[in-house]
Amino acid sequence: MTYTTLISTETLHQQLNHPNWVIVDCRFSLADTEAGAKTYRHGHIPNARYAHLDKDLSSAITDFTGRHPLPDFTLLAKKLGDWGIDNNAQVVIYDDAGGAFAGRLWWLLRCMGHDKVAVLDGGIKHWQKQGLPITTTSPAIKPATFRPYLNDAAWLNTLQVQNSLAKKSICLIDARTPERYRGEQEPIDLVAGHIPYALNRAFQLNLDSNGLFLSTEQLRDQFKQLIGATAPEQVVHYCGSGVTACHNLLAMEHAGLTGSKLYAGSWSEWIRNKNRVVAKG
Repeated sequence: MTYTTLISTETLHQQLNHPNWVIVDCRFSLADTEAGAKTYRHGHIPNARYAHLDKDLSSAITDFTGRHPLPDFTLLAKKLGDWGIDNNAQVVIYDDAGGAFAGRLWWLLRCMGHDKVAVLDGGIKHWQKQGLPITTTSPAIKPATFRPYLNDAAWLNTLQVQNSLAKKSICLIDARTPERYRGEQEPIDLVAGHIPYALNRAFQLNLDSNGLFLSTEQLRDQFKQLIGATAPEQVVHYCGSGVTACHNLLAMEHAGLTGSKLYAGSWSEWIRNKNRVVAKG
């Protein structure tokens, strides 16, 4: 069986030593960018290798980009191969933040034509709560060749977002907290507020009180309520830097609302140009 959105801790545990499965740890902290790698070394799911959000899953920031520009896909394909991922591998990704960072690599792999990728529901926190094994041993990796089949229609750049908003051809969803969306507080970026006409759905709403994703029915109902008659293909997600927006995209895919896209530069890129309109409230 192939897993393309979410996978349970029970299923992963059963397949832990499957030769064709590759597990990737994506733990990360915006406040301390080396904290994820440190916690990985102190204990991770057996056979997991580590992917760093800044160094592996993003490219260098420029004067025109947001905080997590898309990576060089050729370099990323090489890294995937170095991690033992080929085009047939079932990839499982986890973090300790409800999928907030794991969603980034899930989305990147799908952009590169690899659908056999799933986020571990509940992440390492739920794994540990179940009493499942943790190790400090580095995995024995057999390098592979990963051939990317890039779908560059999976994301929009800033100009495309501006033009699409002008034509009213997209429904923009902001994945940040309501306070940040309304511009009442902004702990990370230099300007507070949101992109005009954007709707708000904090990615945390996709999870229940145990940090597990809501059922497909609940997610479907909630997103349908939000987007109304808009087709999923016309939905574009954004957040602060294009990372946690992938969580809403994952939730929609899991709910069967397929084909939504990412505004990769997100808010931190939108505000690079002072001429772009900022909305509040």
